[in-house]
Amino acid sequence: MLKTADILTLPDSASTHDHSHHQLVLGLEGDTAFELEGLGQRVGPGNGCLVPASTAHAFCGIGRNSILVLNLTSGMAASRDERERLDRLFDQASYFSMDSHLQVLANAVSREIRQFPDDSMLARSCSNLLLCSLGNHLSRKTPARRPGLLDMTLIDEFIELNLQRKISVAHLAGVACLSSSQFHDLFKRQTGVTPHQYLLEKRLTCARALLEQGYPVARVIDHCGFANQSAFTHAFRRRFDITPARFRQQSALDADRR
Repeated sequence: MLKTADILTLPDSASTHDHSHHQLVLGLEGDTAFELEGLGQRVGPGNGCLVPASTAHAFCGIGRNSILVLNLTSGMAASRDERERLDRLFDQASYFSMDSHLQVLANAVSREIRQFPDDSMLARSCSNLLLCSLGNHLSRKTPARRPGLLDMTLIDEFIELNLQRKISVAHLAGVACLSSSQFHDLFKRQTGVTPHQYLLEKRLTCARALLEQGYPVARVIDHCGFANQSAFTHAFRRRFDITPARFRQQSALDADRR
């Protein structure tokens, strides 16, 4: 059965096909290679492509990758206005770049779909949300970013939404629509720390808050995206000069005294 929304990992062997429905592809992790009507391009974080119905297209994965695929059948458009909007969006095969707001939205939607892959109502709702946002995004000019400055609010939103996952510099660079090297240099100039140091501080700050609330250490490790207990304990003790377990105990004692 065809899913409205699905997260896929493409194999490294090329495939070619077409289908009777429109398809929206958004890059999530790594790189994938697509060819639409003879025009080839890589699709990774911050990029996507529109594949109109009956358009032959070739694709393959490049190393570790994942994409969000929305399959848009004719029955999804409930009204004439919706059908017209869909037809305008898929007027021709094309590639596009997402602005920072759309990237944050795409990652939030992908997270929900990963967690509830068989919820068809959720898939339809997420699909409609992304389609409307993408249509609005493509129909207007993206406001110019202030030269030499990163939008830290959007970067923080992305980190918060994906704290449980491994977050690379490439992911953060995608939010800012920059290459990894450009992002790293600009980020350090603007914040005074590297992206890795900034992200680690975000994880540790969140972990400390959860431990103060009495969360078990194992749950904190999972929620804050640490690889294992050893890595978490080492980073936490180095930052706060106390182990996570001891900090949790002290917080509980302090709460009892109040």
